[in-house]
Amino acid sequence: MNEATEHIQQVLAQVRREAAKVIIGQGEVIDLALVAIFAGRHALVEGVPGVAKTLLVRTLAQLLGCPFQRIQFTVDLSPTDIIGTNAFNPSTNAFTLLKGPIFTTFLLADEINRAPARTQSALLQAMQERQVTIDRETHVLSPNFVVFATQNPIESEGTFTLPESQKDRFLIKISMGYPEEGEELELASRTLTQNAPETLIDSGTVRPLLTAERLTALRASLESIVTRPEIVRYATALARFTRNHSAIRVGAGPRATQALLLSSRVHAALRGRDAVTAEDVQRMAPACLEHRLILKQEFVEKGLTCAEAVKHVLQSVPAPR
Repeated sequence: MNEATEHIQQVLAQVRREAAKVIIGQGEVIDLALVAIFAGRHALVEGVPGVAKTLLVRTLAQLLGCPFQRIQFTVDLSPTDIIGTNAFNPSTNAFTLLKGPIFTTFLLADEINRAPARTQSALLQAMQERQVTIDRETHVLSPNFVVFATQNPIESEGTFTLPESQKDRFLIKISMGYPEEGEELELASRTLTQNAPETLIDSGTVRPLLTAERLTALRASLESIVTRPEIVRYATALARFTRNHSAIRVGAGPRATQALLLSSRVHAALRGRDAVTAEDVQRMAPACLEHRLILKQEFVEKGLTCAEAVKHVLQSVPAPR
Protein backbone atom coordinates (compact mmCIF):
# COMPACT_ATOMS: atom_id res chain seq x y z
CA MET A 1 0.00 0.00 0.00
CA ASN A 2 1.48 3.37 -1.03
CA GLU A 3 1.80 6.36 1.29
CA ALA A 4 -0.98 8.42 -0.35
CA THR A 5 -3.50 5.58 -0.11
CA GLU A 6 -2.61 4.86 3.51
CA HIS A 7 -2.97 8.53 4.44
CA ILE A 8 -6.44 8.95 2.94
CA GLN A 9 -7.59 5.76 4.66
CA GLN A 10 -6.40 7.11 8.01
CA VAL A 11 -8.21 10.40 7.46
CA LEU A 12 -11.44 8.69 6.43
CA ALA A 13 -11.31 6.42 9.47
CA GLN A 14 -10.81 9.42 11.77
CA VAL A 15 -13.72 11.35 10.21
CA ARG A 16 -15.97 8.30 10.55
CA ARG A 17 -15.11 7.90 14.24
CA GLU A 18 -15.74 11.55 15.06
CA ALA A 19 -18.99 11.69 13.05
CA ALA A 20 -20.27 8.57 14.85
CA LYS A 21 -20.00 10.45 18.15
CA VAL A 22 -22.71 12.84 16.92
CA ILE A 23 -24.73 10.76 14.45
CA ILE A 24 -25.91 7.79 16.51
CA GLY A 25 -26.49 4.47 14.79
CA GLN A 26 -26.07 5.56 11.17
CA GLY A 27 -22.65 4.10 10.31
CA GLU A 28 -23.60 3.05 6.79
CA VAL A 29 -25.18 6.45 6.15
CA ILE A 30 -22.01 8.25 7.27
CA ASP A 31 -19.98 6.09 4.90
CA LEU A 32 -22.27 6.88 1.97
CA ALA A 33 -22.14 10.61 2.71
CA LEU A 34 -18.33 10.43 2.74
CA VAL A 35 -18.45 8.58 -0.57
CA ALA A 36 -20.36 11.49 -2.14
CA ILE A 37 -18.03 14.10 -0.65
CA PHE A 38 -14.76 12.42 -1.58
CA ALA A 39 -16.05 11.45 -5.03
CA GLY A 40 -16.85 15.13 -5.55
CA ARG A 41 -20.48 14.51 -6.43
CA HIS A 42 -23.93 14.97 -4.87
CA ALA A 43 -26.31 12.88 -2.76
CA LEU A 44 -30.07 12.57 -2.49
CA VAL A 45 -30.96 11.85 1.14
CA GLU A 46 -34.31 10.21 1.81
CA GLY A 47 -35.84 9.52 5.21
CA VAL A 48 -38.75 10.26 7.50
CA PRO A 49 -38.58 13.37 9.71
CA GLY A 50 -36.29 13.31 12.72
CA VAL A 51 -33.64 10.81 11.60
CA ALA A 52 -30.81 13.41 11.56
CA LYS A 53 -30.60 14.21 7.86
CA THR A 54 -29.69 17.86 8.49
CA LEU A 55 -27.44 16.99 11.44
CA LEU A 56 -25.51 14.57 9.24
CA VAL A 57 -24.53 17.27 6.75
CA ARG A 58 -23.78 19.88 9.43
CA THR A 59 -21.54 17.44 11.28
CA LEU A 60 -19.53 16.46 8.22
CA ALA A 61 -19.15 20.08 7.13
CA GLN A 62 -17.75 20.99 10.54
CA LEU A 63 -15.41 17.99 10.64
CA LEU A 64 -14.08 18.68 7.15
CA GLY A 65 -13.59 22.39 7.76
CA CYS A 66 -15.96 23.52 5.01
CA PRO A 67 -18.66 26.22 4.91
CA PHE A 68 -22.26 25.03 5.19
CA GLN A 69 -25.54 26.57 4.04
CA ARG A 70 -29.09 25.32 4.24
CA ILE A 71 -32.02 26.18 1.97
CA GLN A 72 -35.55 25.27 3.00
CA PHE A 73 -37.34 24.50 -0.26
CA THR A 74 -40.96 25.67 -0.43
CA VAL A 75 -43.47 26.19 -3.20
CA ASP A 76 -42.84 29.96 -3.26
CA LEU A 77 -39.02 29.73 -3.35
CA SER A 78 -37.59 31.38 -6.47
CA PRO A 79 -34.33 30.62 -8.33
CA THR A 80 -32.86 33.97 -7.25
CA ASP A 81 -33.40 32.93 -3.62
CA ILE A 82 -30.89 30.16 -4.33
CA ILE A 83 -28.27 31.67 -6.64
CA GLY A 84 -28.60 35.37 -5.78
CA THR A 85 -29.13 38.47 -7.89
CA ASN A 86 -27.65 41.82 -8.88
CA ALA A 87 -29.27 44.62 -6.87
CA PHE A 88 -28.95 48.35 -7.54
CA ASN A 89 -27.04 50.21 -4.83
CA PRO A 90 -28.05 53.89 -4.77
CA SER A 91 -25.00 54.91 -2.72
CA THR A 92 -22.62 53.70 -5.43
CA ASN A 93 -24.97 54.18 -8.37
CA ALA A 94 -24.09 50.65 -9.51
CA PHE A 95 -25.35 47.11 -9.33
CA THR A 96 -23.93 44.87 -6.59
CA LEU A 97 -23.98 41.09 -6.58
CA LEU A 98 -25.94 39.68 -3.66
CA LYS A 99 -24.78 36.08 -3.49
CA GLY A 100 -27.29 33.39 -2.66
CA PRO A 101 -26.71 30.47 -0.29
CA ILE A 102 -25.44 28.34 -3.19
CA PHE A 103 -22.10 30.12 -2.74
CA THR A 104 -20.84 27.64 -0.17
CA THR A 105 -19.15 24.24 -0.06
CA PHE A 106 -21.76 21.92 1.48
CA LEU A 107 -25.28 22.91 0.50
CA LEU A 108 -28.26 21.27 2.18
CA ALA A 109 -31.29 21.53 -0.12
CA ASP A 110 -33.87 20.63 2.51
CA GLU A 111 -37.09 19.02 1.25
CA ILE A 112 -36.15 19.72 -2.35
CA ASN A 113 -39.33 18.11 -3.64
CA ARG A 114 -41.46 20.84 -2.04
CA ALA A 115 -40.38 23.29 -4.77
CA PRO A 116 -41.52 23.19 -8.42
CA ALA A 117 -39.19 22.16 -11.26
CA ARG A 118 -38.32 25.77 -12.15
CA THR A 119 -36.79 26.30 -8.71
CA GLN A 120 -35.20 22.86 -8.54
CA SER A 121 -33.49 23.53 -11.87
CA ALA A 122 -31.59 26.46 -10.34
CA LEU A 123 -29.24 23.83 -8.90
CA LEU A 124 -28.48 22.05 -12.17
CA GLN A 125 -25.62 24.20 -13.48
CA ALA A 126 -24.00 24.29 -10.05
CA MET A 127 -24.27 20.52 -9.64
CA GLN A 128 -22.88 19.75 -13.09
CA GLU A 129 -20.29 22.51 -13.62
CA ARG A 130 -19.66 23.98 -10.15
CA GLN A 131 -20.57 27.43 -11.37
CA VAL A 132 -23.63 29.66 -11.60
CA THR A 133 -24.67 32.29 -14.11
CA ILE A 134 -26.32 35.49 -12.90
CA ASP A 135 -27.28 38.12 -15.50
CA ARG A 136 -25.02 36.43 -18.07
CA GLU A 137 -21.99 36.55 -15.78
CA THR A 138 -20.52 33.24 -14.64
CA HIS A 139 -19.32 32.75 -11.07
CA VAL A 140 -17.16 29.78 -10.04
CA LEU A 141 -18.06 27.79 -6.92
CA SER A 142 -15.81 25.86 -4.54
CA PRO A 143 -14.07 22.81 -6.11
CA ASN A 144 -15.46 20.82 -3.16
CA PHE A 145 -19.06 21.95 -3.76
CA VAL A 146 -21.51 19.20 -2.81
CA VAL A 147 -25.31 19.24 -2.70
CA PHE A 148 -27.15 17.09 -0.18
CA ALA A 149 -30.83 17.20 -1.14
CA THR A 150 -33.31 15.75 1.34
CA GLN A 151 -36.83 14.58 0.66
CA ASN A 152 -39.52 13.04 2.80
CA PRO A 153 -40.79 9.79 1.23
CA ILE A 154 -44.05 9.62 3.18
CA GLU A 155 -45.56 12.95 2.14
CA SER A 156 -47.17 13.55 -1.24
CA GLU A 157 -49.38 16.59 -0.69
CA GLY A 158 -47.62 19.78 -1.73
CA THR A 159 -44.63 17.99 -3.25
CA PHE A 160 -43.22 17.83 -6.78
CA THR A 161 -41.43 14.87 -8.33
CA LEU A 162 -37.78 15.47 -9.15
CA PRO A 163 -37.15 15.47 -12.93
CA GLU A 164 -35.20 12.44 -14.16
CA SER A 165 -32.41 14.69 -15.44
CA GLN A 166 -31.92 16.08 -11.96
CA LYS A 167 -32.04 12.72 -10.19
CA ASP A 168 -29.37 11.47 -12.58
CA ARG A 169 -27.02 14.19 -11.33
CA PHE A 170 -27.03 12.71 -7.84
CA LEU A 171 -24.18 10.25 -7.48
CA ILE A 172 -26.08 8.20 -4.91
CA LYS A 173 -29.30 8.03 -2.95
CA ILE A 174 -28.89 7.65 0.81
CA SER A 175 -31.82 6.09 2.66
CA MET A 176 -31.96 6.92 6.36
CA GLY A 177 -34.16 4.68 8.49
CA TYR A 178 -35.10 4.59 12.15
CA PRO A 179 -32.33 3.74 14.66
CA GLU A 180 -32.24 0.40 16.44
CA GLU A 181 -33.79 0.25 19.92
CA GLY A 182 -30.46 0.47 21.74
CA GLU A 183 -29.32 3.38 19.57
CA GLU A 184 -32.56 5.27 20.14
CA LEU A 185 -32.24 4.64 23.88
CA GLU A 186 -28.73 6.13 23.81
CA LEU A 187 -30.02 9.17 21.91
CA ALA A 188 -32.84 9.61 24.44
CA SER A 189 -30.40 9.33 27.35
CA ARG A 190 -28.14 12.03 25.88
CA THR A 191 -30.92 14.43 24.93
CA LEU A 192 -31.00 16.32 28.24
CA THR A 193 -27.23 16.44 28.69
CA GLN A 194 -24.34 18.40 27.21
CA ASN A 195 -23.67 15.36 24.99
CA ALA A 196 -26.87 15.78 23.00
CA PRO A 197 -25.94 15.65 19.28
CA GLU A 198 -27.25 19.14 18.48
CA THR A 199 -25.46 20.57 21.53
CA LEU A 200 -22.15 19.09 20.41
CA ILE A 201 -22.47 20.88 17.07
CA ASP A 202 -23.83 24.21 18.35
CA SER A 203 -21.23 24.48 21.14
CA GLY A 204 -18.31 23.95 18.78
CA THR A 205 -17.26 20.75 20.54
CA VAL A 206 -16.85 19.09 17.13
CA ARG A 207 -13.51 20.34 15.83
CA PRO A 208 -12.43 20.45 12.17
CA LEU A 209 -10.10 17.62 11.16
CA LEU A 210 -9.37 19.08 7.72
CA THR A 211 -9.38 22.31 5.75
CA ALA A 212 -10.99 22.87 2.36
CA GLU A 213 -7.54 22.78 0.76
CA ARG A 214 -6.65 19.46 2.38
CA LEU A 215 -9.98 18.00 1.34
CA THR A 216 -9.24 18.92 -2.28
CA ALA A 217 -5.80 17.31 -2.04
CA LEU A 218 -7.17 14.14 -0.45
CA ARG A 219 -9.79 13.78 -3.15
CA ALA A 220 -7.04 14.01 -5.76
CA SER A 221 -5.00 11.34 -3.97
CA LEU A 222 -7.79 8.81 -4.54
CA GLU A 223 -6.31 8.35 -8.00
CA SER A 224 -3.66 6.18 -6.33
CA ILE A 225 -6.33 3.52 -5.71
CA VAL A 226 -6.20 1.03 -8.57
CA THR A 227 -9.27 0.25 -10.68
CA ARG A 228 -8.49 -2.70 -12.94
CA PRO A 229 -9.96 -2.90 -16.49
CA GLU A 230 -12.15 -5.87 -15.56
CA ILE A 231 -13.76 -3.78 -12.79
CA VAL A 232 -14.47 -1.01 -15.29
CA ARG A 233 -16.07 -3.57 -17.63
CA TYR A 234 -18.11 -4.98 -14.73
CA ALA A 235 -19.53 -1.59 -13.73
CA THR A 236 -20.33 -0.84 -17.38
CA ALA A 237 -22.06 -4.21 -17.80
CA LEU A 238 -24.25 -3.61 -14.74
CA ALA A 239 -25.46 -0.25 -16.04
CA ARG A 240 -26.06 -1.58 -19.53
CA PHE A 241 -27.97 -4.62 -18.25
CA THR A 242 -30.58 -2.33 -16.64
CA ARG A 243 -31.46 -1.03 -20.13
CA ASN A 244 -32.48 -4.50 -21.32
CA HIS A 245 -34.14 -5.77 -18.15
CA SER A 246 -37.67 -7.03 -18.71
CA ALA A 247 -39.08 -5.11 -15.72
CA ILE A 248 -37.30 -1.80 -16.30
CA ARG A 249 -38.81 0.83 -18.61
CA VAL A 250 -35.91 3.31 -18.32
CA GLY A 251 -32.50 1.99 -17.35
CA ALA A 252 -29.40 3.69 -16.02
CA GLY A 253 -27.46 5.95 -18.37
CA PRO A 254 -23.70 6.42 -18.80
CA ARG A 255 -23.59 8.74 -15.79
CA ALA A 256 -24.55 5.72 -13.67
CA THR A 257 -21.44 3.86 -14.86
CA GLN A 258 -19.33 6.84 -13.81
CA ALA A 259 -21.11 6.92 -10.45
CA LEU A 260 -20.42 3.24 -9.84
CA LEU A 261 -16.70 3.63 -10.53
CA LEU A 262 -16.23 6.87 -8.58
CA SER A 263 -18.16 5.67 -5.55
CA SER A 264 -16.54 2.21 -5.57
CA ARG A 265 -13.10 3.80 -5.43
CA VAL A 266 -14.00 5.75 -2.28
CA HIS A 267 -15.66 2.66 -0.82
CA ALA A 268 -12.43 0.73 -1.33
CA ALA A 269 -10.57 3.43 0.62
CA LEU A 270 -13.15 3.27 3.41
CA ARG A 271 -12.58 -0.48 3.63
CA GLY A 272 -8.80 -0.12 3.77
CA ARG A 273 -8.05 -1.42 0.28
CA ASP A 274 -5.67 0.02 -2.30
CA ALA A 275 -7.59 -1.48 -5.25
CA VAL A 276 -11.27 -1.55 -6.19
CA THR A 277 -12.89 -4.99 -6.07
CA ALA A 278 -16.14 -6.38 -7.44
CA GLU A 279 -17.44 -6.30 -3.86
CA ASP A 280 -17.02 -2.51 -3.77
CA VAL A 281 -19.06 -2.18 -6.97
CA GLN A 282 -21.75 -4.52 -5.63
CA ARG A 283 -22.02 -2.61 -2.35
CA MET A 284 -22.41 0.71 -4.17
CA ALA A 285 -24.77 -0.52 -6.91
CA PRO A 286 -28.05 -0.05 -4.95
CA ALA A 287 -27.17 3.52 -3.93
CA CYS A 288 -26.01 4.41 -7.45
CA LEU A 289 -28.73 2.72 -9.51
CA GLU A 290 -32.06 2.65 -7.66
CA HIS A 291 -32.97 6.33 -8.06
CA ARG A 292 -32.09 6.22 -11.77
CA LEU A 293 -34.47 3.40 -12.73
CA ILE A 294 -38.10 3.59 -13.85
CA LEU A 295 -39.99 0.31 -13.69
CA LYS A 296 -42.68 -0.80 -16.12
CA GLN A 297 -46.14 -0.15 -14.74
CA GLU A 298 -47.24 -3.79 -14.83
CA PHE A 299 -44.33 -4.77 -12.60
CA VAL A 300 -45.01 -1.88 -10.22
CA GLU A 301 -48.57 -3.15 -9.87
CA LYS A 302 -47.17 -6.57 -8.97
CA GLY A 303 -45.20 -4.99 -6.13
CA LEU A 304 -41.71 -4.99 -7.65
CA THR A 305 -39.38 -2.30 -6.28
CA CYS A 306 -36.28 -0.70 -7.77
CA ALA A 307 -34.26 -2.26 -4.95
CA GLU A 308 -35.40 -5.73 -6.01
CA ALA A 309 -34.67 -4.94 -9.66
CA VAL A 310 -31.10 -3.90 -8.80
CA LYS A 311 -30.67 -7.07 -6.77
CA HIS A 312 -31.71 -9.13 -9.80
CA VAL A 313 -29.29 -7.20 -12.01
CA LEU A 314 -26.43 -8.01 -9.63
CA GLN A 315 -27.41 -11.67 -9.69
CA SER A 316 -27.57 -11.71 -13.49
CA VAL A 317 -24.22 -10.12 -14.37
CA PRO A 318 -21.18 -12.31 -13.63
CA ALA A 319 -18.63 -10.61 -11.36
CA PRO A 320 -14.92 -10.71 -12.21
CA ARG A 321 -12.75 -12.87 -9.97
